[in-house]
Amino acid sequence: MTKTVLHGKIKEMKSLKNKKIAVLCGGRSGEREVSLRSGKRVFDSLKKQKFNVIKLDLEDNLIATLKKKKIDLVYIALHGRWGEDGCVQGLLEVAGIPYTGSKVLASALAMSKLAAKRIFDSVGIPTPRYMEIDKQTDIKKTADKIRRVFPFPLVIKPVSEGSSLGVSIAKESDDLEKILQKTVKEFKDVFVEEFIKGKEVTVGIIGKDDDLQALPILELAPKKEFYDFEAKYTSGMTEFILPARLPSALYKKTQATALAAHRALGCYGVSRVDIIVSSDHIPFVHEVNSIPGMTEHSDLPAEAKHAGISFDELVVNILESAY
Repeated sequence: MTKTVLHGKIKEMKSLKNKKIAVLCGGRSGEREVSLRSGKRVFDSLKKQKFNVIKLDLEDNLIATLKKKKIDLVYIALHGRWGEDGCVQGLLEVAGIPYTGSKVLASALAMSKLAAKRIFDSVGIPTPRYMEIDKQTDIKKTADKIRRVFPFPLVIKPVSEGSSLGVSIAKESDDLEKILQKTVKEFKDVFVEEFIKGKEVTVGIIGKDDDLQALPILELAPKKEFYDFEAKYTSGMTEFILPARLPSALYKKTQATALAAHRALGCYGVSRVDIIVSSDHIPFVHEVNSIPGMTEHSDLPAEAKHAGISFDELVVNILESAY
């Protein structure tokens, strides 16, 4: 690092230490507990680094509370709906309070897997084939239509949930209607996706503008059928392989695909791109997470550590994305 860049970093750090920071976590989504764990870990890191920081749970009177506590900057550690989908980002924009990570549109696009997939299709980023489920249509007719289009097994997913909440695999034709009924009833907006057999990997992206960086690729080998909520957040349920076992050219291609997905949605500061690399060496993008988990089991911190970036450094890097 040159002296000029280093001087700029030190100056920026001092500027941030003059700000009163709120780590916003919790919220109302199905990922509330994960968000609380992410928020606490981020808060502890900033506190240890002598930042002027408090921790806040998402509440109805958020803006009034932030104004009352004279908050200069919000570190968003929310996951899922009402926090990762542009809602909180919009509130903060209206209030004129800087915040970390992606802005309103990119957050909303990343949260809606269907919207993201349509963008990936439009710019030539590989993503598994999919079909939106019309919840007004008879499930039996919908299931018949799906059977004509997709081979089994296939994947049923909620449109706007994170951490693999509500994701199911229909192995046989007879399983389909029951799974569709259950998923539509619980989540309403649902789609079906082609099942691609291959290596499940995830690629963290950090930085801004010209300093964008793809972190080392993490390969996920779950002991269950796929990398679901339990496999993500339970010790011993998944083998984490860093770096991923991919040939050099395919490794670089997968990182490039992740960067392209981050840019296509307009993400900023940080993201984590989930990809399945097929047996014929195609990296298919499943989704982009605009606020990756920061818990002790989360993927992004593990990838950063492998790149020589400590958790404290990662937190500050994300913090800088607010400006």
